[in-house]
Amino acid sequence: MARLHLRIRGRVQGVFFRASAVEQARDLGLTGWIRNRHDGSIELVAEGSSDAIAVLRSWCAHGPPGANVRGVDELKAIPTGEFVEFRVRSDA
Repeated sequence: MARLHLRIRGRVQGVFFRASAVEQARDLGLTGWIRNRHDGSIELVAEGSSDAIAVLRSWCAHGPPGANVRGVDELKAIPTGEFVEFRVRSDA
């Protein structure tokens, strides 16, 4: 199991980034969450297979149509197995 923790910057709020990411993550069998941050970025935490994590990481580099991703910061994280689904979380 692997864990992905990203901060995605650019024009990523108001373009269905979160809803699209939830769909991507669920299709890949990942668990975790995604939320808007008050600074205009999006934060994502996902757990699952290394291959699925790599696919989601790649998707987050461009996001859905309408998004303009300017940067993706990856934070090191250890999988915990704490999630049962992938969902939108309250804004931070």
